[in-house]
Amino acid sequence: MGSLTDTILPILREASEAILEIYSDASRFLTELKSDDSPLTAADQKSNQIIIKRLATAFPTIPVISEESKQISFEERVHFQQYFLVDPLDGTKEFIKRNGEFTINIAYMDGAHPVGGFLYVPCKGLAYVAEKGSGAFRINSTNEITELRTKPFYLMQAGIKVVASRSHRDPRTENVISKLQQPEIISVGSALKFLLIADGKAEFYPRYGPTMEWDTAAAQCILEEAGGSVIQTEKLSPLIYNKPDLRNPHFMAFGTLMDPELLQIISE
Repeated sequence: MGSLTDTILPILREASEAILEIYSDASRFLTELKSDDSPLTAADQKSNQIIIKRLATAFPTIPVISEESKQISFEERVHFQQYFLVDPLDGTKEFIKRNGEFTINIAYMDGAHPVGGFLYVPCKGLAYVAEKGSGAFRINSTNEITELRTKPFYLMQAGIKVVASRSHRDPRTENVISKLQQPEIISVGSALKFLLIADGKAEFYPRYGPTMEWDTAAAQCILEEAGGSVIQTEKLSPLIYNKPDLRNPHFMAFGTLMDPELLQIISE
């Protein structure tokens, strides 16, 4: 493992412990709505506090963009070269539903690109990590390490496994899925969709619903290091970050695709 992983893994585990403490205590299971009507829980806030504090201690000169912190203006963050992009609890709706399908996401960024991806699945005690050029790995609670590799596949082969959001499905996503050959649909929340592809347990994830940069950056690095890709649907180029608007464009994530020329056709 790289030095970034060695430093960030304990931060993920500490934030996970705080989240699970609240998850298991009904008296602390409070929810409020943010200005965009998305839910916010005490777990989001506690995880954010831990991550921001620990990153500031370990990397005092590197700024942090986090979903649950006061947003930094583009005029300021446009000058960031290295920075962290954080979602302290990705899948808050799944947390509220108590289905366990939520993650902690920390990405280390170099300009517009994620070069370190660090995700944690609190309910499973699993970390997924990658540093650019060094591969992607799953680490369990006893520090056993498993390398992640995507599966080679053809887009139009019968029965490919397609991951889709459990809470955000829309007609454009359904239109893309309808063009595939008898796909097997796997519904799961949060960044777990990317991890299934990185782990070779699914092949394709089209996303037309709303996402933010902190939802995807860490997972993108992990998937790319495992042999997959995350591309903008219109430009067919990798997602980029620290844009004036932190919302992502529509994208497709996939494993080792053997017929990429079909992406343009399927996305039309």
